[in-house]
Amino acid sequence: MSRVYNFSAGPAVLPLEVLQQAQNEMVEYPGLGMSIMETSHRGKVYAALQAEAEANLRELMGIPADYAVLFLQGGASLQFGMVPMNLLLPGQVADYTNSGAWGEKAIEDARRIGQVHVAADCGADIPTRVPRIAELQLSDNAAYVHITSNETISGAQWKEFPRTEAPLVADMSSDILSRPIEVRDFGLIYAGAQKNLGPSGVTIVIIRKDIAERVPASVPVMLKYRTHIKSDSLYNTPPCFSVYMLNLITRWVKEQGVDKLFAQNRAKAALIYDAIDKSGGFYRGTALPECRSDMNVTFRLPTEELESSFASEAAAADLKNLKGHRSVGGIRASIYNAFPVAGVEALVAFMQDFQTRNG
Repeated sequence: MSRVYNFSAGPAVLPLEVLQQAQNEMVEYPGLGMSIMETSHRGKVYAALQAEAEANLRELMGIPADYAVLFLQGGASLQFGMVPMNLLLPGQVADYTNSGAWGEKAIEDARRIGQVHVAADCGADIPTRVPRIAELQLSDNAAYVHITSNETISGAQWKEFPRTEAPLVADMSSDILSRPIEVRDFGLIYAGAQKNLGPSGVTIVIIRKDIAERVPASVPVMLKYRTHIKSDSLYNTPPCFSVYMLNLITRWVKEQGVDKLFAQNRAKAALIYDAIDKSGGFYRGTALPECRSDMNVTFRLPTEELESSFASEAAAADLKNLKGHRSVGGIRASIYNAFPVAGVEALVAFMQDFQTRNG
């Protein structure tokens, strides 16, 4: 086996032991005589898997009983539309913060549904950042307040969440389960799986049940949260294999512990940021220090040519997928829960060697 260090922003690295268990159970799930991908989503085996996945998420995140946990499809991108379709009633306004590419996409879709007020806009700021709580200009009686907890492209992350009178809605696609949070501070949390929860295909929605009831009658049945709450996420065929993988991931997270992973995530990120800060300006972090993401470390080199050489030479050294997002360039090291410490140490050593040869 010659696995590389995969710094991809998503789909992203998965725990090796989870991949190996899935490999062992791919053809024949224990006691089933067939693959989990072949069995009915209405059967007892799949029902038990999904129930365990939900129970694990509830335990890991401290999700209260008056919140529903949904297993949906369409990624976070579908949630950009579903959130306002369900929560933004005619005559109301929704508050959004724009901290980058994903916050901006959420705003664009919400404006197709109803009235949007941008409570803070730092999406174009360089260095990148998320809004400061003190600068939020929230509306009176807003339907909800939307934030993006971690901007995967820019590498900026909320370190403290605002407390709002309106339900707080968060896109947590790239940092869910990477740190402890208080679910009660939110009305709705959503996350695509392909960062910390497993492979792509399933989207987690955690929603306070009472706000799911406000949905306008005109919303199509499949796009109502209430539909999926009532049917236990089985209104139509769910992404069974993705839920199976998410279940394995949540078992792994339980073994590790969220607090332990949080400490490890901060330590991993600190190693790279320290190398950046001690490079004498050869490497330049793109996010304000107080907003630096623990999940996506973004930085620049003196020239785009050097950035291209850095990414290609790193790939040849089995440090893969370090090229920054096509919209911003630069370098991006995504180091989610499952990314090993040894991989971060290898990157730091490569950074130091590359600077010695090119600085």
